[in-house]
Amino acid sequence: MSPSTIQDWAHALLTPSPLGLVIALLLAISIPVLLHSFVFRTSGLVTLPSIVLIGPSGSGKTSLLTLFERGANALTHTSQTPISVECHLPVGTVAKSNKYRSVNDPLNQVHKKFLLVDTPGHGKLRHHALENLANPQNLKGLIFVVDAATLSAGDEGLRQTADYLHDVLLVLQKRVGIKATKALKEIPVLIAANKMDLFTALPVALVKSSLEGEITKVRTSRSKGLLDSGIGMDDADDEKDDWLGEMGYTDFKFSQMEEFDIFVEVSGGNVLGDAPTVDKWWKWVSERL
Repeated sequence: MSPSTIQDWAHALLTPSPLGLVIALLLAISIPVLLHSFVFRTSGLVTLPSIVLIGPSGSGKTSLLTLFERGANALTHTSQTPISVECHLPVGTVAKSNKYRSVNDPLNQVHKKFLLVDTPGHGKLRHHALENLANPQNLKGLIFVVDAATLSAGDEGLRQTADYLHDVLLVLQKRVGIKATKALKEIPVLIAANKMDLFTALPVALVKSSLEGEITKVRTSRSKGLLDSGIGMDDADDEKDDWLGEMGYTDFKFSQMEEFDIFVEVSGGNVLGDAPTVDKWWKWVSERL
């Protein structure tokens, strides 16, 4: 190939032409658009964020699931196995992840969807709930439903509820301590004080203090049981692992769980009745999505 031919090719490549500029401009615009479309369409196929419902039998978990799913109450039965349903945030409720997203963005609707997982509350079936916490699928939060009308001092309902809540919080606490576990950086827990429309229901502040006081008794009893069983110095770490909250405190407080990035909030409402009141619970869910 002669030098002149090489020069002609080099001149043609380096000399800008209208067609070359148009092609380059189209490529510069289309490639980012195609990549954006591919990435976000693919991300829409991932597992939906999930919220797990936990609580003792009769607290109203399945009724809450039905209300969230259908927007209306319906006849429910005691759950025997975990139930997952796809729910949508109600109109006017904006997910936290969509706060700065355009209302015209089609992904705005996708991010309003979530899975609500109802778990059995019977004592012999609670392992289903604990398994959901140990092996979560895109878990965004936990709603522990309690019957606010059965939490007065001395009620068996208070003891059973506190005992179950103690175990749930301890499982979450242990998850945080396992480095290999892909745990949430923060684990939000909502204690939904249900049946607040009943005359015998405790106010939210008393629900919180009653549960803290009863969990203190559970924690002390469990610790005493370990000591009575002959735990030695070599097993001191095991005792520490089974101690809910911060060591060194006689009284348990939900605020102690913040040491383990577990944030507990108590909020009242009612699922059944003439006028279900669950707005605060919807708001809590939207802030997790």
